[in-house]
Amino acid sequence: MYKKIYLRKGKEESLLRFHPWIFSGAISHTSEELTDGELAEVYAADGHFLAVGHFQLGTIAVRVLSFAQETIDTDFWRRKLSSALQVREALGLVDHPDNNTFRLVHGEGDNLPGLVVDCYGTMAVMQAHSVGMHLARHDIARALVDVMGERVSSVFYKSETTLPFLDGADHENGFLYGKNGGDIAIENGLQFHVDWQRGQKTGFFIDQRENRSLLEKYASGRRVLNMCCYTGGFSFYAMRGGARLVHSVDSSAKAIELTNRNVALNFPEDTRHEAFCDDAFKYLEKSGGKYDLIILDPPAFAKHRGAIRNALKGYIRLNGKALEKIESGGILFTFSCSQVVTKDQFRSAVFTAAAQAHRQVRILHQLHQPADHPVNIYHPEGEYLKGLVLYVE
Repeated sequence: MYKKIYLRKGKEESLLRFHPWIFSGAISHTSEELTDGELAEVYAADGHFLAVGHFQLGTIAVRVLSFAQETIDTDFWRRKLSSALQVREALGLVDHPDNNTFRLVHGEGDNLPGLVVDCYGTMAVMQAHSVGMHLARHDIARALVDVMGERVSSVFYKSETTLPFLDGADHENGFLYGKNGGDIAIENGLQFHVDWQRGQKTGFFIDQRENRSLLEKYASGRRVLNMCCYTGGFSFYAMRGGARLVHSVDSSAKAIELTNRNVALNFPEDTRHEAFCDDAFKYLEKSGGKYDLIILDPPAFAKHRGAIRNALKGYIRLNGKALEKIESGGILFTFSCSQVVTKDQFRSAVFTAAAQAHRQVRILHQLHQPADHPVNIYHPEGEYLKGLVLYVE
């Protein structure tokens, strides 16, 4: 049915442990020449079947879709999407009056490597991180509409910035189904504009939902600095939590504009909030130490293993500067979203920053991604978001 990939002797061990990636060095030969994104069956050196998945050029040569010998068709996509939906229903995220924003598909965490689907009200934003998922986008969209029913009125495809190089193929952003699902979504009773057409990721960082709720509980009476604020999520949670003042900072003017719109949507004419377009390090350098709650949620400092060393230096510098400036008795929420940076490495970087700043620090919480961004137990690399909440004396 599909072309065949044969592994070198002994290279099937990771697949027997259900890890969903096959690296190029594990491949012995193929039955025929394979094109980028093509479906293929994988066999051990002795000829027994192991998996079926998308072949791709590069270090990760196959992303496994199934460890059973089955056809990957619309019915397959329906079953996988239905399974993902059941998880979100069990979490209470679907059809909730105060929340219509959640991640429906989280790549390997939902046994669909290379695919992300985020729901904002009746708008579903689909993102492909592999050529194979890109080629299957229309079948996936049809299956998504079948599974979600009236919960989805539009499916927007947004993969221009996430796809590997695809020669001569149409991979522009655009609607696969419907025309418009609106640009305002609800998270825990708060509203926000979603720039799902031009914004980062799918338009909003859904993975910080529970961490934003935690911050709200610490915000009362505090002077809050939301650094690398993007759409201002932490800012309007802090305001609802009773913060005395909230300052949002981002190097992107578009992010500051969106933050101001989101704050106004929830707290019109509230004078507690002010936004600044500035570099994080420069802003902290000139800060007069007037904050007693700081959020550090920078973009990924390392997107590949070769950048880890510089990334850790960046985390040390950024956290060190915040720890120098924060008032005694302050709370620091600090994060890393770099998949290749481990929890221990990030914690060590923050430890180093605290020591260099000569501050006494206690860990109050160790944070991670929410349950609608599940981690496949056989794919620990999926645990990308890590964070710490610190009490600074």
